[in-house]
Amino acid sequence: MDSYRSLDAWKVAHEAALLAHKACDRAYHSRARAVFDQLRRAALSVEANLVEGYALGTTGLCRRHLRIAFGSAAEAECVVRLAGELGYLGVDVVEELERLLGRAMQMLRRLMVNPPVRPTTHVPRRTTHDARPTTHDARRT
Repeated sequence: MDSYRSLDAWKVAHEAALLAHKACDRAYHSRARAVFDQLRRAALSVEANLVEGYALGTTGLCRRHLRIAFGSAAEAECVVRLAGELGYLGVDVVEELERLLGRAMQMLRRLMVNPPVRPTTHVPRRTTHDARPTTHDARRT
């Protein structure tokens, strides 16, 4: 079954969210709490909005959530830079997060132009003429 997990943009966004959470947990310091909380939320929002847009199944709603995901990626990138400049995160982590978030933004930009089409299983709709009688209907006959 095809799912959001097949999207390369989700894979990159997920990797960025995992790295952000792990790096924040490893480098935790009380004065960095607000910055780390914001980074965690923004990084998670990228993948969560991508998944939500995909799951909603309409082009308009998908594009809307992709734009939100793009904004969250930009926000996360900004917070990562700040965390690096304040010395809360190491240079290697900052560079890797910036690379992943930049790649996610490139992919999201392309998806906004050409949103993914979620495959649907064709289930014929029942109409009144082919509907089976319900228990209530059966009692009338």
